[in-house]
Amino acid sequence: MTIDIISVVPDLLSSPFAHSILKRAAEKGLLQVNIINLRDYTTYARAQVDDYQFGGGAGMVLMIEPLVNAVESLKKEKIYDEIIFLTPDGETFNQKQANSLSLKTNLLLICGHYKGIDQRFRDHFVTKEISIGDYVLSGGELAAAVLTDAIGRLIPGVLNNETSALTDSFQDNLLAPPVYTRPEVFRDWPIPDVLKSGNHKLIEQWRYEQAVQRTTLLRPDILDSK
Repeated sequence: MTIDIISVVPDLLSSPFAHSILKRAAEKGLLQVNIINLRDYTTYARAQVDDYQFGGGAGMVLMIEPLVNAVESLKKEKIYDEIIFLTPDGETFNQKQANSLSLKTNLLLICGHYKGIDQRFRDHFVTKEISIGDYVLSGGELAAAVLTDAIGRLIPGVLNNETSALTDSFQDNLLAPPVYTRPEVFRDWPIPDVLKSGNHKLIEQWRYEQAVQRTTLLRPDILDSK
């Protein structure tokens, strides 16, 4: 799988993909992440990629020409399944979307910056708009990192234990149950006896009940959406 990310400040993305699971995914040849500097595609002096809004108002806007130049150049090399713009007014990202996007071959993520991007680019090139939450960031780079991490870890072979991703929170519209590891007792706080029983059917039933209980308490809205 390939994820290309267009950014005005590509250095912001140098660290998230250089460590841990996504680094191993790249080393295994399962996920390739390419960071594209939008300034490489502008024809304006001093690598300008933004300008004032028509009609006035605070905040600069990313111009359409550099964005189109970048996308059309990239599309000569590959066909994108989705061209995604990260924006606060997009559809809220969730596990279901991550599952769906992990089945794609090529994704292109567009990081907004300043006040946003020219609406004409959104109208004619963007195929999906995604938000990671109801708040505003300085740019789309952190959101792009979140999407890439959530999607990349679902690619078969990326995680050492492929069943791990299937038991994550939200996979079945439930939060994950509590988990425990050694020691069995710490400061007089023991782990639940059922986890030492060796009865896998009983353990799975306990985990399911805990997941329902935790979801009911913390995120009843998830249960309402089932």
